[in-house]
Amino acid sequence: MKNLDRIDRQILAILQQEGRLTNQALSERVALSPRACLERVRRLEKAGYICGYMALVEPRKLGGLLTIVVEVSLRDQSAATHARFEARMRAADEVIECFLVSGACDYVLRLACRSLDHYRDLTNAWTDDPTLGVERIASKPELQTVKPFRGYPIP
Repeated sequence: MKNLDRIDRQILAILQQEGRLTNQALSERVALSPRACLERVRRLEKAGYICGYMALVEPRKLGGLLTIVVEVSLRDQSAATHARFEARMRAADEVIECFLVSGACDYVLRLACRSLDHYRDLTNAWTDDPTLGVERIASKPELQTVKPFRGYPIP
């Protein structure tokens, strides 16, 4: 962040909230010419500060997806076991977030499943696959989203 000035930080904050904002509108909000603003956005993209753009979808409109927070503990802590587990999580469409954590479990996941049967089949496949090394899975269904992720604070 030390390479970012006030205008770069403003651009990041605004684009996190309004990713479809036109360059013209963005340039007006940060008081730059459109060309200078576009150059900054491209520089932020190239430097990896901006890693993509996406629409935020309301999950309740998608036909009753069940979202579940899942804690996963692995049998061993070898790099190979972690690599296999992480590759499988990246490949699973149902895994919408996956975090390596410290503490009582190794990973915390957020899943979006069609039903409890779908969730059970998915997690049974993980525990039944000895190459993944899954020791324990603890799940907590999301009852209500109190505050959804809407971007990182920009200091």
